[in-house]
Amino acid sequence: MASKANTTIDPREAAHFGTLAAEWWDPKGSSAMLHKLNPVRLRHVRAAIDAHWGTDSRIMRPLEGKRAIDVGCGAGLLTEPLARMGAEATGIDAAPENIAAAQAHAASQGLSISYRATGVESLDAKPFDLVTCMEVIEHVTDPALFVHGLAKVLAPDGLMILSTPNRTNLSRLAMITIGEGLGQIPKGTHDWSRFLKPDEMESLLNDVGLSVTETVGLSFDPGKGFILSENRSLNYLMTVVHSPKA
Repeated sequence: MASKANTTIDPREAAHFGTLAAEWWDPKGSSAMLHKLNPVRLRHVRAAIDAHWGTDSRIMRPLEGKRAIDVGCGAGLLTEPLARMGAEATGIDAAPENIAAAQAHAASQGLSISYRATGVESLDAKPFDLVTCMEVIEHVTDPALFVHGLAKVLAPDGLMILSTPNRTNLSRLAMITIGEGLGQIPKGTHDWSRFLKPDEMESLLNDVGLSVTETVGLSFDPGKGFILSENRSLNYLMTVVHSPKA
């Protein structure tokens, strides 16, 4: 078992998300917001895959022959699409309850996905071609150590895609005051002080030899729902690769 010195898992955060495991796949349950976020995130992930590896956007399995890991996978909302895109997919999460729910759902869909209840820092595996990490870093105890773990599992020519809320007045209003206050997001999900600004995130990535190739905002349009935009004040996604060798 990993010691406190080499894990960034916050037991309180893991317990909080573990209590939501049973409803993770219910689009009207406690994870309803994730179901609304997932389509736009998936479109961005697919576009990044095609741009990085030069795959045709019309093919169904652009990740055929590649290894992908979804860090902080929950019950597999993003992991399953990665497997459907042809990847040898792995999902890891701090909450064993989430892993159990993910395994059960994958089995019901006939998908072969390796799920493990562990932190990325203590993961012993060969590097992955694709690393995804959505809405996770704001829940860990040590963001710098967490990013070091992400860098360690990314293959030299691999692709990483991260998303996280920005630390702004808008994110506090939208996600905590309104989102949690009105029950759209389970209470206690977010600690605004843990949110990272894009320059803070990029600095952490640069410190471990990673480079950001694209940053795009994820905002909310009353008529369209969640959309990609230049406005990063609510949430943002980063496309990341290993920095070129000098």
